Amino acid sequence: MAGAEAAWQAANAGISVVIHEMRPRTGTFAHKTGNLAEMVCSNSFRSDDDTHNAVGLLHWEMRQAGSLIMEMADRARLPAGGALAVDRDAFSAGVTERIRAHPRITVETAEVTELPPVDWGPTIVATGPLTSGALAESIRAATGQESLAFFDAIAPIVYFDSIDMSRAWFQSRYDKGETEEERRAYLNCPMTREEYEAFIDALLAAEKTTFHEGETAGYFDGCLPIEVMAERGRDTLRFGPMKPVGLTNPHDPQNKPYAVVQLRRDNNLGTLYNIVGFQTKMKHGAQVEVFRMIPGLENARFARLGGIHRNTFINSPTLLDRQMRLRKRPHLRFAGQITGVEGYVESAAMGLLAGRLAAAEIAGRELAPPPPETAIGALLNHITGGAEASTFQPMNVNFGLFPPVEAKGGRRARKDRYRAYTDRAKAAWGAWLRTADAMAC
Repeated sequence: MAGAEAAWQAANAGISVVIHEMRPRTGTFAHKTGNLAEMVCSNSFRSDDDTHNAVGLLHWEMRQAGSLIMEMADRARLPAGGALAVDRDAFSAGVTERIRAHPRITVETAEVTELPPVDWGPTIVATGPLTSGALAESIRAATGQESLAFFDAIAPIVYFDSIDMSRAWFQSRYDKGETEEERRAYLNCPMTREEYEAFIDALLAAEKTTFHEGETAGYFDGCLPIEVMAERGRDTLRFGPMKPVGLTNPHDPQNKPYAVVQLRRDNNLGTLYNIVGFQTKMKHGAQVEVFRMIPGLENARFARLGGIHRNTFINSPTLLDRQMRLRKRPHLRFAGQITGVEGYVESAAMGLLAGRLAAAEIAGRELAPPPPETAIGALLNHITGGAEASTFQPMNVNFGLFPPVEAKGGRRARKDRYRAYTDRAKAAWGAWLRTADAMAC
């Protein structure tokens, strides 16, 4: 997503761009197509609330900047309560079609195995979480990093017609959403205490994927496998992805569920649902056995089972300057998840910024980075010096990355404080964007 967005932004600024994409000639275990911006994990861009939520604010900033990723996400949108979820196939097909049709963008299908030399000119490295082994080695050699990898996990996807609707029901948590479709965007499977305890026992006992020699499991906390969460305490899941709050079971309205498993629509047809928060490293046979213990999924058929994969990122605070350039090789910019941001939108946002910064440089101008009061500026600040390099890990956008809002007259209520963050950010982003667009003219 970062590469597609970077190319789109640079091309729209008048720069000719070549995208080097190794798929489908060289594939990965997680990707299934040769499309650009293919989604291999969740199909959600998370909250779309740009008033009280940092990721929703990020959506807003990207839309204001003419983001291709956000345009295609809006076109492929699925009901998901207050979240922005998409039909993954329609989304990636739309991104690919627009990129290939752009008169200033050329797509070359071949694997790049080494960091490009200076004679390539300004280059953006946006290789995503599944950087090929050869290129990862080249990055490691150039940056002097001992390790670039941690592990990420994928949630399973279930066929809707295999779900027992006499046990499950449609409802978004707290009936959130402006339309009836939004308020019924999630499928819910309830558990009694006994069912939950048996599920946890089976989860802990299930056979797990083992790591290869020399690999270690340094998970990103926002995408922990469910069995890792369960190992942290038997109630961890019940207060996490399986929390029962804000839901009423119409099949048994008098009894509150002890825990609830939620599924979210994964395609526009409504034939596929992914199990929310159920990233896993269980072996495939164990997954089928354990997940069929969930009420309503006793006869579930799986379009995709969960998995675990390497996720590559660099220690950006020690390596990148404020223009996202590699200090040792300033013709190279890094963008996307490889920079140490976590999430589809965060990755695409860094591509958006890298594309604009590179276009300005090629045109003989230097575009100042966006202010840290903005969502994109806060992410940039985090990866280029705001984070502690010795403990650097991938990070989602959150208000903790922003400069604090002044709270006059005592401590603000949480919603008021979040609104203050977003109001300030929108004003700052608008001013920066006007300057950037004027510079591009």
